Amino acid sequence: MSERQHPLVALTRTRLLEFVREPEALFWVFMFPVLMALVLGFAFRDRPPDPIPVGVAAGPPAAELSTALSRAGTVKAAVYPDVAAGLEALRTGKIALLVEDRATLVYHFDPTRPDARLARLEVDDAIQRARGRRDASPAAEALVHEKGSRYIDFLVPGILGLNLMGTGIWGIGFSIVNARLKKTLKLMTATPMRHADYLLAQMLSRFVFLVLEVAVILAFGVAVFGVPIRGSLVVLVLLTFLGALCFGGMGLLVASRARTLEAANGLMNLVMVPMWLLSGVFFSSERFPKAVQPLVQALPLTALNNALRAVMLEGRSAAAIAGEAAIVAAWGLASFAAALKIFRWQ
Repeated sequence: MSERQHPLVALTRTRLLEFVREPEALFWVFMFPVLMALVLGFAFRDRPPDPIPVGVAAGPPAAELSTALSRAGTVKAAVYPDVAAGLEALRTGKIALLVEDRATLVYHFDPTRPDARLARLEVDDAIQRARGRRDASPAAEALVHEKGSRYIDFLVPGILGLNLMGTGIWGIGFSIVNARLKKTLKLMTATPMRHADYLLAQMLSRFVFLVLEVAVILAFGVAVFGVPIRGSLVVLVLLTFLGALCFGGMGLLVASRARTLEAANGLMNLVMVPMWLLSGVFFSSERFPKAVQPLVQALPLTALNNALRAVMLEGRSAAAIAGEAAIVAAWGLASFAAALKIFRWQ
């Protein structure tokens, strides 16, 4: 090492070279989020929803009911030889609802399934109209189709936040644990390097690749799916740097005492899996009960995703997302301070 080179600069450069020489790391950082957005974007692309599969129990009215449902266009009807066969199809998820016409119409469905409740409304409306019902107050439809309201618009900021968390915790955490296993950290204790320099170098090397990582994800979303960025790019960039700082600090903390890759893997999953599920990556975190909302909203990935969506989709200013930014910053600073205090070199 040159005597003119500051230890922090030398350590950061070393970490960058280690990362570049790992093709697997490059794939997970740059290609995986793009592939995920591509697959989910086309799976939930901008098109009318598929007809909901429903069943009709065989009987004299079955033909009439099937015709009425076919005309509606929002459901796809299949006739079953008897009620038992239809209930079996309902139980196994082949249909969302079973219609049985005896003295009155009977709808068999699971009320906890959103598609089943929608099928109940669509099926009843189609049958009642076919049998002569007229609306007392006719209604007109004003269809709204704007960028920002699609699923892919919701998804891209979530994938960006997820990638910041994954590469921050996994990338930094495994690098440190691997160096500990190879006794590299033990050798470094004999040098004049400060502990803080080593930990900061891990995070600074992360920031270098952050620019490319964010640029690739956002450029892909805008170019391929037309995802809007209505807010300030400066605010968006600062927010992603804040997210990287937060999850980099959490990665340092998770790896500060882990002696094996298995232990590190378990700790990282313990930290990340709850945020995968609760923090609104693939669906809104508002779906969870009110009793757990304080916990959900306090998670750093929830705050980051909410802030990213507010800037990208709503055009919010830095002041408007100050609360979410404070949560992310608090997690990052607390994690880095704790990691610096309890870090183990051997």
